[in-house]
Amino acid sequence: MKDLSNYRKSYEKSELLETQIPEDPINLFHKWFYECEEFGGNEEVNAMTVATIGLDGFPKSRVVLLKKFNEEGFVFYTNYNSEKGKAIENNPNICLSFFWHSMERQVIIKGIAEKTSEQTSNQYFDSRPDGSKLGAVVSNQSEVIPSRDYLDQKLKELETSCSNDIISRPVYWGGFLVRPIEVEFWQGRPNRLHDRIRYQLQEDYIWTINRLSP
Repeated sequence: MKDLSNYRKSYEKSELLETQIPEDPINLFHKWFYECEEFGGNEEVNAMTVATIGLDGFPKSRVVLLKKFNEEGFVFYTNYNSEKGKAIENNPNICLSFFWHSMERQVIIKGIAEKTSEQTSNQYFDSRPDGSKLGAVVSNQSEVIPSRDYLDQKLKELETSCSNDIISRPVYWGGFLVRPIEVEFWQGRPNRLHDRIRYQLQEDYIWTINRLSP
């Protein structure tokens, strides 16, 4: 067994104080996202972990890419027939989390997922490179397949049959909009006394703000 007890780092890059935050968490998320994108050195600042409760009752997390965010919430795309898609259909309460290690920051979002409109899904699908479009058509995401060669052959066959055609979005592929009900911002601080600020959405759609003990 490898002992990791001596893996230590002091977090000293920034702070998160009540005097510095807006009333709406989306505005703070936008600020942090911009700072990490411009100054943080993260290659994929839009990479996030999506956690769902599977049909087997177990939680499962995986990394996907955030493709849009605004006052409504956070949008990502997937195969609706995948393990992830089926889990969300069964239980739309999910969690998103971002870890921007170069800025010593985390954002944890609890929210309720719903499918985006067909128009929104079509617009995004049409913006993708043809290779990504074909990949979405070829892959029966999360299903067992016999080999890598099987997948590559399916792609070659589809490339040949669709060489001169417009590639349309499959009906089983599209977006999810996650409407946040709770957003926590975590800023690393020295001595493990990190800043944790939590926004919770109330019935009147006003966000309450609290500081959490680290």
